[in-house]
Amino acid sequence: MARTYGLIGYPLGHSFSRGYFTDFFTQQGIDAEYKNFELPQIGGLASVLAEETALQGFNVTIPYKQQVFAFLDEVDAAAQAIGAVNVVKVLREGGSLRLKGYNTDVIGFSDSIRPLLQPYQTHALILGTGGASKAVDYALRQLGLDTCFVSRTRREGVLSYDDLTPDVLSRYTVIVNTTPLGMHPKVDECPPLHYASLTPHHLLFDVVYNPLKTRFLQLGELAGATICNGMDMLIGQARAAWRIWNE
Repeated sequence: MARTYGLIGYPLGHSFSRGYFTDFFTQQGIDAEYKNFELPQIGGLASVLAEETALQGFNVTIPYKQQVFAFLDEVDAAAQAIGAVNVVKVLREGGSLRLKGYNTDVIGFSDSIRPLLQPYQTHALILGTGGASKAVDYALRQLGLDTCFVSRTRREGVLSYDDLTPDVLSRYTVIVNTTPLGMHPKVDECPPLHYASLTPHHLLFDVVYNPLKTRFLQLGELAGATICNGMDMLIGQARAAWRIWNE
C-alpha cells in the first residue's frame, strides 16, 4: 500500500505543499501520495485519522497550528516553546495510534535568514502575532537577536504600527512580516510602515511567497534594503518535515 501524507487547514486554495511533495515523490520514485484535507473544523481530523489508514504524517496550516495540540500525544520541545505545530508524525504501533507534533517553520526560517544577517543587525521587528510569528521569534532569539512584536493595537510587549517612528526603525534593522498582508490576490496591500525610513542597512523578510515579491519587499528594495521572500523557508520546512516522517 502506498504511503499517504497530507495537509490539514482551511481553506487550502493557496497551499504549496501538495504540489511540492507530489513532484518530490515522482522525482525520487517514492510510492506515496500527498492529499489535501480541507477541514472547516479541526474536529474533522478524527475522521481523517480513522479513514486514512496509510497516513504516515501531515502538515498543519492556518488556522489549526495551535488547535491541533488537543489531538497530540507528544510535542517536540521547540514546538512546545513556540506554541504552534506545523508537522505531525503518525506513529502506528500494533493497534494503537500516537501523534507527535513538531515545528519545522523555525528550521526553514532560520536556514533562510541566517546567511543574510549582518553583525550590526541585532534587533528585529516581527509584524504580526499569529502562529508563524512565534516560530520567527524563537528562531531569531536562537540566532542572538532581540525581538519585538508589532500589531495593529498596542498592548504589553507588543508595539503598534504607530509606534514605529524613524528612530525605532533605525534601531530595528531586521523586519519580518508574518501577516498575510500582500498575499495573492490582495497584492497591493502591505504593512503600514514608514518605508522612507528604511536604508541599505535594513533586511526585510516576508514569509509570504505568493507573490514572490510582495509590496512590502518592493518598497524595501526601493530603499536599498536586502529582501527575502518565504519560498526558501517553505522549501526548508518541507524538507525538514520529510526527514521527521522518515526518522
